Amino acid sequence: MARSKPWEVDDKLWAVIEPLLPKVERRAWHPGRKRHPDRLVFQGILFVLHTAIAWEHLPQELGFGSGMTC
Repeated sequence: MARSKPWEVDDKLWAVIEPLLPKVERRAWHPGRKRHPDRLVFQGILFVLHTAIAWEHLPQELGFGSGMTC
């Protein structure tokens, strides 16, 4: 079955990609802002590459984070 949106990453593909990403631990002191989930950020990158929009135009409503985050 084909994916409805080419930037959506299914569980099988994510199982291959996730181990390749670095693990980042939050600092105990001054932890800063909580990180956006890596899977959503990756999908945001794929969305920008697929649609050819500018990074600053990435719609925040999609939940991928900002273009700066991606």
